[in-house]
Amino acid sequence: MFSILRKEILDFFSNITGYIVVGVFLIINGLFLWIIPGEYNIIESGYATLDSYFYLVPWLYLFLCPAITMNSIAGERVNGTWELLITKPVSKFSLISAKFFGSWLVVLLALLPTIIYFISIYFIAQPAGNVDGGAFTGSFIGLILLAGVFLAIGIFSSSLIPNQIVVYIIALVLSFFMFWGFELFSTFFKSGALLTFIDSLGINYHFKSISKGVIDFSDLSYFLFLIIVFLFLTDLRLRRK
Repeated sequence: MFSILRKEILDFFSNITGYIVVGVFLIINGLFLWIIPGEYNIIESGYATLDSYFYLVPWLYLFLCPAITMNSIAGERVNGTWELLITKPVSKFSLISAKFFGSWLVVLLALLPTIIYFISIYFIAQPAGNVDGGAFTGSFIGLILLAGVFLAIGIFSSSLIPNQIVVYIIALVLSFFMFWGFELFSTFFKSGALLTFIDSLGINYHFKSISKGVIDFSDLSYFLFLIIVFLFLTDLRLRRK
């Protein structure tokens, strides 16, 4: 399993595409938060907060995560290496899990350089250090968990069809629906228990909850549940295939 995980990371960075995907993610973040004038610019906002960063990244995830996972299974089929992988002495679910954790580590590597944003606002705040560290920690954990769900969706999409472009689109649409779909649907209802219930089915509801700096067990359970469900669906799909 660990050899497959290692292979997944090395394969992603074995060509220039992997570096371009991560590089574009970091460049867009940096430009919107520090260079381009507008509502996302931290300097122009006048507040020592990374709210705009945590609002922007989920949108970028919609393009980053499908790009990382679209070759996970579909690419193996196109290259003819999938048959070799399934002959290894590991279960299909272990193989899927290795690909998932390998993709997750890639996203973590892309997120790590952005910690410098927190360090920057920590020192430019007046007075220095006047920042909400709890909210940053909670939101950052939320980004890690959100990436896990989007990647699980991407790997499931990659198991559906051996066409990487179609896989990318399916993963993007499914991820968008799981994040904003329920929240958009809930706007058709008046305030009440039904609205709250529908809203709570979506990822954004739990992401916003964690972003407040309170790590609630129900929110963690929700993210882990979705990850397991989509990995299980991937395993089920491959067994039927």
